[in-house]
Amino acid sequence: MAGKNKIQDKEKRKWFFMPTLDGYIFREFMIKFSILLLISVILFLLSDVLADLSDFVEKGASWQIYIPYFLLKIPGNIRFILPIAMLLGCMWTMATFGKNMEVTAMRASGVSLFRCGRSILLVGMLTTFVNIWFNEGLVPYTDRKAFALKAEGTRDDSSRKKKDLEEQKLVYRSPDKKRTWLFERDKNSSGELGVGVQANVQIKFSDGNGRMEKVMDAQNAIYRDDIGWRFTDIAVTEYFKDIPIPKAYHLDSFELSVKEAQETPVDIQYSVKPVEELPSWVIYDLVTRTKDMPKRSYDVYWTVFFYRLAFPWSCFLAVFLGIPLATKSERNGILTSIITAVVIIVGYIVAAQIFLVIGKQGHIPPVIAGLAPTVAFIAYGIDRVVRNQS
Repeated sequence: MAGKNKIQDKEKRKWFFMPTLDGYIFREFMIKFSILLLISVILFLLSDVLADLSDFVEKGASWQIYIPYFLLKIPGNIRFILPIAMLLGCMWTMATFGKNMEVTAMRASGVSLFRCGRSILLVGMLTTFVNIWFNEGLVPYTDRKAFALKAEGTRDDSSRKKKDLEEQKLVYRSPDKKRTWLFERDKNSSGELGVGVQANVQIKFSDGNGRMEKVMDAQNAIYRDDIGWRFTDIAVTEYFKDIPIPKAYHLDSFELSVKEAQETPVDIQYSVKPVEELPSWVIYDLVTRTKDMPKRSYDVYWTVFFYRLAFPWSCFLAVFLGIPLATKSERNGILTSIITAVVIIVGYIVAAQIFLVIGKQGHIPPVIAGLAPTVAFIAYGIDRVVRNQS
C-alpha cells in the first residue's frame, strides 16, 4: 500500500499544478525573457534608425513623420525577435537553476525536467498565439502605415506630385486578362472598395490577347452578389477589327453578370494589395475562388499562406528545444549550449526566409517552401527530446 501511494504522489508531481514551483519558475523566466525582449527591441530599433534616419533628414521630413515610422517598425521586428528571446530566456532560466543545483533538487523529488518547464511551455504556447496575431493582423497594418510614412517623408516635391497623380487610380486586371478596371480613389478616404456606389469607373475590354475591343467610362458602378456589376451613365468607345475609326456612343445603364465577370469589389481591393498585407484567410479565399490565376501569383499566395501557418510556432518550438539543451549545459557548459541554441534558431529563421523567397519564385512547391523549415525544426526538437530521455 505504501508503494502504491508513493507512485500516486509521483504522478501528481508530474502532472498536477504545483503553485509554488510553477509560480517560481514562471517568475524567473518572465524576468529573463522580458530583459532579452527589451534589449532586442532596442537593438533592432537602433538598427532601423541608423539605416533610415538619414533618408528622412536629407528630404527635410518632420519628426512627426519619422518618429511614428520607427515606432511602426517595432511590431515587425518583434515577430522575429520572439522565437530567439523565448529560446534564450528558457536557456538562461534553466541554466541558472542548474548552476544553483535546483534542477537536481527537482529531479530528486520526482519532477522531470519537462515538468519543471511546464510554465515556460505554457508561455511559449501563449506567445505563439500572440505571434499569430502579429502575422495576421498587426504587422500587415503597421508595415503598410510605415511604408506610407517613409514614402511621404523621403519623396521630393516633384516625385510627390507624380505619386499623388498615380494614386488617384486603382488599377486591376481580371484573371482571364479580358478586363482592366480603373477606379478613382477618394483622397479623403481610405480608398477601400466594396461598400456602396463606386464613382468614375473605367473598364477596358480586350480579347485576352492584347487587342482592345471597347472602353467604358461609367459615372457610377455598384456590385450586388445576385446580379453582378451594374453601371449607369456610360460613355462607350468601341473598337472594330476592320474599321480604323472607333465608334463612340452613350448608354444609360449596362450590366455585367456574375458569369461574365467573376471579380468582386473585395477581390479587386485585395488583389492590388501586397500579399504581405493580407491575412491568411483572405489569401486562402482569394486563391481558391479565383480561376485562371497566373502561376506566379499562385506560387506567391500559397507560399505566404503556408509560411504564415508554420512560422509563428517557432516560439513554442524554441522552448521545446531549449529545455533539452539546458540539460546538456549541465554537462558541457552553458556557453556551448547557448551558442548551439542561437545557431539553431537563427539558422531556422534564415532558412525559413530563404525558402519563402524561393517558393515565391516558383522554384519549389509552395507547401514545401512554407512548411519544410518548421517541419525540420520540429523533427530536430523531437530527436533532442528522445535523446534526452534515453
